[in-house]
Order: sequence, then C-alpha cells, then structure tokens
Amino acid sequence: MKPLNCIIIDDEPIAREGIAEYCNQIESVHVIALCKNVLQANHYLEQHKIDVIFLDINMPLVSGMDWLKGLQNSPSVIMTTAYEEYALESFSYNVLDYLVKPISFERFLQAVNKVYHYLGDTSMDNVLFVKSDKQLKKIALADIQFVEAMQNYIKVITTKETVVTNTSLKAFKELLPEEAFIQTHKSFIVSKYKVDKIADNQICIGTYHIPISVRLKKAVLDQF
Repeated sequence: MKPLNCIIIDDEPIAREGIAEYCNQIESVHVIALCKNVLQANHYLEQHKIDVIFLDINMPLVSGMDWLKGLQNSPSVIMTTAYEEYALESFSYNVLDYLVKPISFERFLQAVNKVYHYLGDTSMDNVLFVKSDKQLKKIALADIQFVEAMQNYIKVITTKETVVTNTSLKAFKELLPEEAFIQTHKSFIVSKYKVDKIADNQICIGTYHIPISVRLKKAVLDQF
C-alpha cells in the first residue's frame, strides 16, 4: 500500500500527539510534522509531498477553516475538531472527513481508509484495515464473501478467515465499493462476485445462506 505522508495541525500539544499516536499504529501512515499553527504547516507543504492534512479549526493567528479557504491545490484534508457546527461548510473545501473530538481509533481508521479510496490506491488489490483483537487486520476486498451485523460489532467473513470488529454495518458499508457489494438485509452485506445462487429468498455463498429481506428483494434481484 502506498504510504500516506501527513501533517498534523493543532494548537493543543495533547491533541497533536494523540493523532500522531493513531498514525503510528498504521504502518502506511507517515507523520512528516506536528504543527501548532497553520503558518508552520505552510513550510512543510512547500518542502514535502503531503497526501493528507489532519486539521483543527479553532487555533490562534489563523483558524483552520480560514486557512483552508485560501489553500490552493491542497492535499486531502481530515478535520479534527471539537466543533460540530462547521461540518457542512468544511466539505466545500476538499475535506474528506470530519472527526469530532474525542476521536476514537475506529473512527480515525475509517477516515484513513476513506483517503485511500479517494486516492484510488490499488497497490494491494484494494484493502481495508480494521481493528480486531487489539490489532490491525488487513482485509483484501476481493476476499470478502459477506458481512454480518451482530449487535455492536460486525463479522467480516472472507475466503481465509472471519474477522470481528467493533463498528456498525452502516459505517463499514461506506468503505465498500457500491458496484461490488449489495446489502440484502438490515444485518447483511454480500459480495456480488461471491454469489453462487439465489433461491427461496436467500443468497447462497458456498455453504452459507444469507437472507434477503422483503424490502430489499427487488433491489437485490435487479443487480443480477
């Protein structure tokens, strides 16, 4: 996977170090600099190729939002802020995601995956990183057979293993390419390319039988 070079801009040292620690847990994310204001960040943008900026809003001298408005040809931007009210405005300025503090690692990881999808990285056959058993698991999209929601977590059943991760089906669906995956039920998403047959309101993938809900049946059948 192509490394992501990033800079972190936040006037609070604890916040900067927290984002940096999250980045350090993902092998492919490289922190180029920790900046306490946007003026420091300008130097690194001139000297390095930066793929993503983690940007706070409420900072002295120049706010993150004001700086972003004047930034030309900016890298991808992920906002990291305590203020929810700027979310809608921020997406007008090449912002890929908006993280509200305190930020969980699962939510942070989702944002990083979104950057990879935006950049169109295919160097590892389109992979996702998910947190499972206190470690990051790499999952190739081509290996996913189906995903099942189980209360507060999901099971990702691949051709190699089953990975359990603490996230919602809705959040995980946003990471999957729409052309390859179909939601068949409120608790199930399947890979269209792994389907063996459809019968009796079920999708069969090998020995697995995944239900098709009445509400989604037409949409599912239209895909085939």
